[in-house]
Amino acid sequence: MLGLQYFSFSEIWSPLNMVIAILIAVAYLGLIGPYRTKVFRESEPVSVGKALCFLLGLLVYYMAHGGPIDLLGHLMFSAHMTSMTLAYLVAPPLMLLGIPGWMIRPLIRHPRAKKVFAFLTHPMLTVFIFNVLFSFYHMPFIHDYVMTHFTVHRILFFVLLVSAFMMWWPVLNPTPEVNPISELKKMAYIFSMGVLITPACALLIFADSTIYATYNDPAIWAQAMGYCVPTNAQALLQSFSGGPADFLLLGAQEDQQLGGVIMKVAQEIVYGWALGYVFFSWYGREKGDDNEMEPGPAAV
Repeated sequence: MLGLQYFSFSEIWSPLNMVIAILIAVAYLGLIGPYRTKVFRESEPVSVGKALCFLLGLLVYYMAHGGPIDLLGHLMFSAHMTSMTLAYLVAPPLMLLGIPGWMIRPLIRHPRAKKVFAFLTHPMLTVFIFNVLFSFYHMPFIHDYVMTHFTVHRILFFVLLVSAFMMWWPVLNPTPEVNPISELKKMAYIFSMGVLITPACALLIFADSTIYATYNDPAIWAQAMGYCVPTNAQALLQSFSGGPADFLLLGAQEDQQLGGVIMKVAQEIVYGWALGYVFFSWYGREKGDDNEMEPGPAAV
């Protein structure tokens, strides 16, 4: 059970986040279903596959930042990195695949709004924002500060989510008329995403000691854990005097290194999928164009 048996249902599943996820899912299904033509006049039906992508992405994000993985992320650094991977590398592209362009276009219909949107989704900007924020967040003194200051924690995670959507937007843009880029440039963009996140992973994998007090100092861990569990730090320390060490399957340093490996391997898998998706979409369109250019059978 990885220590989850010590916590209640509400502590593991975060009912508030569950309700928010359900409301978003209901709103999405309503907008692509019975209310589509009433709210969006210039709209088209959304396929079952696209709808499932959005709902799956929403579920993945909830599990990462609202379900058991979120709680485990306060007990084990490897679980924390799993949560970060799911929340920012897996959930956003799935949700973008499920968002139809006609749902976005009314927001950018005004020329000034379109200019702002084009600036915020420009590849030269988006490729850096998430990776820089993610790397800075995992610097030890910043990470420990964020984990022990609830308001800063919430704000940063929201900013990371927005920047993750921005990063994925040039690859899976539902409105290709804004900042269109070729498939070849998309593949180069994805490659640069992988390069920029590598230093943060290397910091974790090759560190010769534990670098985060949140997962090493029981007192600091109890303070951070208090945001997930409705109790005070002293009560947590009385129940778990060793702090996160009471839950680790590996040593603290090995768990930290495992977190870096999880992030790097998952990143390679996700970005590899993205490269394949872009390549085969490109191939399919080119093949379709070639078929349209072929002359039909000569009339007899």
